[in-house]
Amino acid sequence: MNRKELLQPAHWPALTLRMLRAARAELAAVGALLVLGVGVLSFMEIADDVGEGDTKGIDMSILMMFREPGDPLTPIGGRWVREAVGDITALGGWTVLTLFVLFLVGFLLSLKRWREALVLLVAAMGGTALGQTLKGVFGRERPDEAWRLVEVANASFPSGHAMMSAVVYLTLGALVARFANRTRVKLFAMTVGVILTAMVGVSRVYLGAHWPSDVLAGWCVGAAWAMACWLASWAAEKWWGRDVDERTEG
Repeated sequence: MNRKELLQPAHWPALTLRMLRAARAELAAVGALLVLGVGVLSFMEIADDVGEGDTKGIDMSILMMFREPGDPLTPIGGRWVREAVGDITALGGWTVLTLFVLFLVGFLLSLKRWREALVLLVAAMGGTALGQTLKGVFGRERPDEAWRLVEVANASFPSGHAMMSAVVYLTLGALVARFANRTRVKLFAMTVGVILTAMVGVSRVYLGAHWPSDVLAGWCVGAAWAMACWLASWAAEKWWGRDVDERTEG
Protein backbone atom coordinates (compact mmCIF):
# COMPACT_ATOMS: atom_id res chain seq x y z
CA MET A 1 0.00 0.00 0.00
CA ASN A 2 1.54 3.33 -1.11
CA ARG A 3 1.09 6.77 0.39
CA LYS A 4 -1.58 7.87 -2.13
CA GLU A 5 -3.72 4.88 -1.26
CA LEU A 6 -3.35 5.59 2.46
CA LEU A 7 -4.78 9.09 1.92
CA GLN A 8 -8.04 7.64 0.61
CA PRO A 9 -10.91 7.72 3.20
CA ALA A 10 -11.25 3.93 3.09
CA HIS A 11 -7.74 3.58 4.46
CA TRP A 12 -7.98 6.21 7.22
CA PRO A 13 -8.53 3.61 10.00
CA ALA A 14 -5.30 1.84 8.99
CA LEU A 15 -3.47 5.16 8.84
CA THR A 16 -4.78 6.11 12.29
CA LEU A 17 -3.64 2.77 13.69
CA ARG A 18 -0.15 3.27 12.24
CA MET A 19 0.03 6.75 13.73
CA LEU A 20 -0.99 5.46 17.16
CA ARG A 21 1.63 2.72 17.01
CA ALA A 22 4.30 5.22 16.00
CA ALA A 23 3.30 7.55 18.85
CA ARG A 24 3.46 4.67 21.32
CA ALA A 25 6.96 3.76 20.13
CA GLU A 26 8.08 7.38 20.50
CA LEU A 27 6.60 7.49 23.99
CA ALA A 28 8.54 4.36 24.96
CA ALA A 29 11.75 5.98 23.71
CA VAL A 30 11.05 9.11 25.76
CA GLY A 31 10.45 6.94 28.82
CA ALA A 32 13.72 5.07 28.28
CA LEU A 33 15.56 8.38 27.82
CA LEU A 34 14.04 9.63 31.08
CA VAL A 35 15.20 6.53 32.95
CA LEU A 36 18.65 6.98 31.45
CA GLY A 37 18.91 10.59 32.57
CA VAL A 38 17.51 10.01 36.05
CA GLY A 39 19.76 6.98 36.53
CA VAL A 40 22.94 8.84 35.61
CA LEU A 41 22.10 11.90 37.72
CA SER A 42 21.09 9.75 40.70
CA PHE A 43 24.28 7.72 40.49
CA MET A 44 26.37 10.89 40.44
CA GLU A 45 24.54 12.22 43.49
CA ILE A 46 24.94 8.95 45.42
CA ALA A 47 28.62 8.74 44.48
CA ASP A 48 29.15 12.29 45.73
CA ASP A 49 27.41 11.52 49.04
CA VAL A 50 29.40 8.31 49.49
CA GLY A 51 32.66 10.13 48.81
CA GLU A 52 31.83 12.71 51.47
CA GLY A 53 30.72 10.07 53.97
CA ASP A 54 27.13 11.33 54.12
CA THR A 55 25.58 7.88 53.70
CA LYS A 56 27.22 6.16 56.67
CA GLY A 57 24.32 6.68 59.07
CA ILE A 58 21.53 5.56 56.76
CA ASP A 59 23.64 2.69 55.41
CA MET A 60 24.19 1.32 58.89
CA SER A 61 20.56 1.81 59.92
CA ILE A 62 19.25 -0.12 56.92
CA LEU A 63 21.85 -2.86 57.32
CA MET A 64 20.83 -3.35 60.95
CA MET A 65 17.18 -3.73 59.90
CA PHE A 66 18.17 -7.14 58.53
CA ARG A 67 19.80 -8.26 61.80
CA GLU A 68 18.32 -9.52 65.05
CA PRO A 69 17.80 -6.72 67.63
CA GLY A 70 20.79 -6.60 69.94
CA ASP A 71 22.73 -9.10 67.83
CA PRO A 72 24.15 -7.42 64.69
CA LEU A 73 25.92 -10.61 63.60
CA THR A 74 22.73 -12.70 63.28
CA PRO A 75 20.43 -12.14 60.28
CA ILE A 76 16.68 -12.08 60.79
CA GLY A 77 14.46 -14.91 59.66
CA GLY A 78 16.45 -17.95 60.62
CA ARG A 79 18.35 -20.49 58.57
CA TRP A 80 15.74 -21.11 55.88
CA VAL A 81 15.49 -17.41 55.07
CA ARG A 82 19.27 -17.19 54.79
CA GLU A 83 19.31 -20.14 52.37
CA ALA A 84 16.51 -18.62 50.29
CA VAL A 85 18.27 -15.27 50.11
CA GLY A 86 21.46 -17.06 49.09
CA ASP A 87 19.58 -18.65 46.19
CA ILE A 88 18.16 -15.28 45.17
CA THR A 89 21.51 -13.51 45.26
CA ALA A 90 22.91 -16.14 42.88
CA LEU A 91 20.54 -14.78 40.23
CA GLY A 92 22.81 -11.72 40.06
CA GLY A 93 26.07 -13.66 40.20
CA TRP A 94 28.60 -13.80 37.41
CA THR A 95 28.12 -17.51 36.67
CA VAL A 96 24.32 -17.50 36.52
CA LEU A 97 24.10 -14.29 34.50
CA THR A 98 26.77 -15.46 32.04
CA LEU A 99 24.96 -18.74 31.40
CA PHE A 100 21.64 -16.92 31.20
CA VAL A 101 22.94 -14.43 28.64
CA LEU A 102 24.65 -17.09 26.52
CA PHE A 103 21.56 -19.28 26.43
CA LEU A 104 19.33 -16.33 25.56
CA VAL A 105 21.68 -15.08 22.87
CA GLY A 106 21.68 -18.55 21.34
CA PHE A 107 17.89 -18.68 21.53
CA LEU A 108 17.53 -15.28 19.86
CA LEU A 109 19.97 -16.26 17.13
CA SER A 110 17.97 -19.43 16.47
CA LEU A 111 14.93 -17.19 15.91
CA LYS A 112 17.03 -14.95 13.63
CA ARG A 113 16.61 -12.05 16.02
CA TRP A 114 20.11 -10.78 15.25
CA ARG A 115 19.62 -7.27 16.56
CA GLU A 116 18.10 -8.37 19.86
CA ALA A 117 20.88 -10.90 20.42
CA LEU A 118 23.51 -8.24 19.75
CA VAL A 119 21.84 -5.76 22.11
CA LEU A 120 21.71 -8.29 24.95
CA LEU A 121 25.33 -9.34 24.41
CA VAL A 122 26.63 -5.77 24.21
CA ALA A 123 24.59 -4.76 27.26
CA ALA A 124 26.01 -7.60 29.35
CA MET A 125 29.64 -7.22 28.23
CA GLY A 126 29.60 -3.44 28.38
CA GLY A 127 27.88 -3.46 31.75
CA THR A 128 30.51 -5.81 33.17
CA ALA A 129 33.33 -3.58 31.97
CA LEU A 130 31.61 -0.45 33.26
CA GLY A 131 30.95 -1.99 36.67
CA GLN A 132 34.53 -3.14 37.14
CA THR A 133 35.82 0.27 36.08
CA LEU A 134 33.60 2.07 38.58
CA LYS A 135 34.65 -0.28 41.37
CA GLY A 136 38.29 0.49 40.61
CA VAL A 137 37.64 4.23 40.56
CA PHE A 138 35.82 4.41 43.90
CA GLY A 139 37.50 1.52 45.75
CA ARG A 140 35.02 1.58 48.62
CA GLU A 141 35.40 -0.85 51.52
CA ARG A 142 32.64 -3.37 52.09
CA PRO A 143 30.82 -3.84 55.40
CA ASP A 144 32.90 -5.39 58.18
CA GLU A 145 33.83 -9.01 57.53
CA ALA A 146 32.00 -10.13 60.69
CA TRP A 147 28.69 -9.02 59.13
CA ARG A 148 29.17 -10.83 55.84
CA LEU A 149 27.37 -14.09 55.21
CA VAL A 150 29.05 -14.70 51.84
CA GLU A 151 32.55 -14.49 50.43
CA VAL A 152 33.40 -11.34 48.47
CA ALA A 153 36.48 -10.34 46.52
CA ASN A 154 36.48 -6.84 45.05
CA ALA A 155 35.46 -3.30 45.98
CA SER A 156 31.99 -2.45 47.22
CA PHE A 157 30.75 0.51 45.16
CA PRO A 158 28.64 0.07 43.11
CA SER A 159 27.17 -3.36 43.76
CA GLY A 160 28.04 -5.62 40.83
CA HIS A 161 25.13 -7.97 41.53
CA ALA A 162 22.62 -5.11 41.64
CA MET A 163 24.05 -3.46 38.56
CA MET A 164 24.33 -6.55 36.36
CA SER A 165 20.91 -7.89 37.35
CA ALA A 166 19.48 -4.50 36.30
CA VAL A 167 21.44 -4.58 33.04
CA VAL A 168 20.45 -8.12 32.04
CA TYR A 169 16.90 -8.41 33.38
CA LEU A 170 15.80 -4.89 32.44
CA THR A 171 17.32 -5.17 28.96
CA LEU A 172 15.57 -8.49 28.43
CA GLY A 173 12.30 -7.10 29.82
CA ALA A 174 12.53 -4.07 27.51
CA LEU A 175 13.22 -6.26 24.47
CA VAL A 176 10.29 -8.56 25.24
CA ALA A 177 8.01 -5.58 25.90
CA ARG A 178 9.05 -3.97 22.63
CA PHE A 179 8.10 -6.91 20.43
CA ALA A 180 5.14 -8.28 22.41
CA ASN A 181 1.73 -7.67 20.84
CA ARG A 182 -0.32 -7.48 24.01
CA THR A 183 -0.04 -4.75 26.65
CA ARG A 184 -0.32 -7.21 29.54
CA VAL A 185 2.65 -9.16 28.16
CA LYS A 186 4.69 -5.97 27.98
CA LEU A 187 3.78 -5.07 31.56
CA PHE A 188 4.51 -8.58 32.76
CA ALA A 189 7.95 -8.64 31.12
CA MET A 190 9.01 -5.30 32.59
CA THR A 191 7.54 -6.14 36.00
CA VAL A 192 9.46 -9.42 36.18
CA GLY A 193 12.67 -7.61 35.24
CA VAL A 194 12.14 -5.00 37.96
CA ILE A 195 11.22 -7.59 40.62
CA LEU A 196 14.25 -9.78 39.89
CA THR A 197 16.54 -6.74 39.98
CA ALA A 198 15.06 -5.55 43.28
CA MET A 199 15.28 -8.97 44.91
CA VAL A 200 18.94 -9.43 43.99
CA GLY A 201 19.85 -5.99 45.32
CA VAL A 202 18.07 -6.45 48.64
CA SER A 203 19.69 -9.86 49.05
CA ARG A 204 23.14 -8.25 48.92
CA VAL A 205 22.29 -6.00 51.85
CA TYR A 206 20.74 -8.87 53.82
CA LEU A 207 23.89 -10.93 53.36
CA GLY A 208 26.11 -8.05 54.48
CA ALA A 209 27.99 -8.04 51.18
CA HIS A 210 27.15 -4.43 50.36
CA TRP A 211 26.03 -1.17 51.89
CA PRO A 212 22.53 -0.09 50.78
CA SER A 213 24.02 2.90 48.92
CA ASP A 214 26.15 0.44 46.90
CA VAL A 215 23.01 -1.37 45.80
CA LEU A 216 21.10 1.82 45.01
CA ALA A 217 24.01 3.08 42.91
CA GLY A 218 24.18 -0.29 41.13
CA TRP A 219 20.48 -0.11 40.31
CA CYS A 220 20.84 3.44 38.96
CA VAL A 221 23.83 2.84 36.69
CA GLY A 222 22.55 -0.59 35.62
CA ALA A 223 19.13 0.76 34.63
CA ALA A 224 20.76 3.67 32.83
CA TRP A 225 23.04 1.36 30.85
CA ALA A 226 20.17 -1.00 30.00
CA MET A 227 18.09 1.90 28.67
CA ALA A 228 21.07 3.28 26.74
CA CYS A 229 21.45 -0.07 24.96
CA TRP A 230 17.71 -0.26 24.28
CA LEU A 231 17.70 3.28 22.86
CA ALA A 232 20.66 2.48 20.63
CA SER A 233 18.79 -0.54 19.26
CA TRP A 234 15.60 1.48 18.80
CA ALA A 235 17.42 4.28 16.97
CA ALA A 236 19.35 1.86 14.75
CA GLU A 237 16.18 0.02 13.74
CA LYS A 238 14.33 3.27 13.07
CA TRP A 239 17.08 4.66 10.87
CA TRP A 240 17.60 1.32 9.14
CA GLY A 241 13.88 1.06 8.47
CA ARG A 242 13.83 4.61 7.11
CA ASP A 243 16.70 3.79 4.75
CA VAL A 244 14.83 0.72 3.53
CA ASP A 245 11.68 2.78 2.88
CA GLU A 246 13.67 5.40 0.96
CA ARG A 247 15.37 2.74 -1.16
CA THR A 248 12.01 1.08 -1.84
CA GLU A 249 10.36 4.34 -2.87
CA GLY A 250 13.35 5.24 -5.06
